[in-house]
Amino acid sequence: MNILKFAATAALVIFCAQSFAAKPTSIVFESNAATTDGIAYANYIVKCSNGKRADLTAWNNRGKWCVGDASSTACEKKQIKAAKNACKAS
Repeated sequence: MNILKFAATAALVIFCAQSFAAKPTSIVFESNAATTDGIAYANYIVKCSNGKRADLTAWNNRGKWCVGDASSTACEKKQIKAAKNACKAS
């Protein structure tokens, strides 16, 4: 019986910790830019539920979203996934 109570408590703690994780509340366009090679990209600002802000860059006509500046390698195909990752990192 104690093992069952422990497992239920552990699952509840894990679930609560995930619900308090920072989440994106808004994504706002900031500017268009280009690399030194002439590759165009767009800068976005993500506001997170913990009050912090993070940068996103959109590449390939918004087909690739990266956390951080132009040199970032943490990229996703979907804007919301990149925004969630940006909030987790901040």
